[in-house]
Amino acid sequence: MLSLVGIVAAVALVSTVSIAAVGAWTFTSKVEENAVDIHPEQQGDEQAPPAIGALEGGFNVLVVAADNDANQSQDLYGERDGATLNDVNMLLHVSQDHKTAVAVSFPRDLIIAHPECEKGDAMSAAPINEAWGRGGLPCVVATVSELTGLDIQYAVSMTFDAVIALTDAIGGVPICLTGRVTDDNVVYPDENGELQHLDMPAGITEVKGGLAAGFLRSRHGVGDGGDLSRISSQQQYLSSLVRKMKSNDTLGDFGKLYSLANVVADPQYFTLSTSLTKVDTMVSMAQALRTIDLNNITFVQYPGTTNDPDYPGKVVPTVDAADQLFALIAADQPFTLGADSQPVGSTTEPTAPGDPAVPEAPTDPTVPEAPADPSVPVETPAPDAGAPAVLDGVTGSTALQETCAIPFED
Repeated sequence: MLSLVGIVAAVALVSTVSIAAVGAWTFTSKVEENAVDIHPEQQGDEQAPPAIGALEGGFNVLVVAADNDANQSQDLYGERDGATLNDVNMLLHVSQDHKTAVAVSFPRDLIIAHPECEKGDAMSAAPINEAWGRGGLPCVVATVSELTGLDIQYAVSMTFDAVIALTDAIGGVPICLTGRVTDDNVVYPDENGELQHLDMPAGITEVKGGLAAGFLRSRHGVGDGGDLSRISSQQQYLSSLVRKMKSNDTLGDFGKLYSLANVVADPQYFTLSTSLTKVDTMVSMAQALRTIDLNNITFVQYPGTTNDPDYPGKVVPTVDAADQLFALIAADQPFTLGADSQPVGSTTEPTAPGDPAVPEAPTDPTVPEAPADPSVPVETPAPDAGAPAVLDGVTGSTALQETCAIPFED
């Protein structure tokens, strides 16, 4: 997933400079060869791609990373054994006016209903990560669409090896840790190709290559040692990535952006839906994304609970909160998260080691206010009709918020 904004921004620049006449054709040819039709029932209804800059209205993109993928490195993730599972699922929604974006992460063990797919009948209750084995990317799209009620026009699947290639292309992403993070269950290749177990110091670490993949895969090293904590790490990484992508250090570096585009075009790493293979479409999406303020890009987790006795160790949807979340998304209604919205394994508190805080300058003593006149009525301020809705029961943060991962403790 892990860099959808990076993908479209890279393609935007690559295809809008003078060499794009050849480069864009090559890029399109490469991704079309490996593309997947996520809406085969709509064959014959294909529309012409939008002209550059002409994408109108909102859109939804589903990004999936599959475990046990045929292209993944067996040295890092072990031999392929059993079904391929869509363990990372994230849905990006961009509003009609292109002013807000919401990315929803779905826990891999989220128990939901599944529609009929090419390789399986409908199911009333099963983990979301079983969708890939029932029909690949089109089935994952159909499953998430049925769950959310949203029409998903575009989709991307990626291997875990893609994370290594992408972070190498961008030059690393800064990650904050409140303490040392270790996970003996995660193995990654260091810069010399030697396999290492995850061991990251407290403070700020510039993660790239294999270390980035290791951090994003770690479950036992952060938070409560569960999958929801791993989602928090992934969203922390994404927020940091978006901030870096929108900085001049990246957007002004053609070499980095061109490298990103080439990674995306490599079938070893990415498979795009046929609806997403046209350069015009990608550039139009990038034009919509690039102007969205960081504070208006929100990463949230699909609301759920791990306390259902009928599904031990799984995540069961919190229906009321989920319905409210997707009603707001479908209506393109801006929202803010409630006071207790920080996800498990993450904090916004500046507790990571670093430079000592600069003491605040002393202020003048406050002059006490005169007592209120009881004969004068007190006006109650009217509620702000234009204020965003406050969404309780949903965890997450904006791309502007800088968060730190909390190490797992026994």
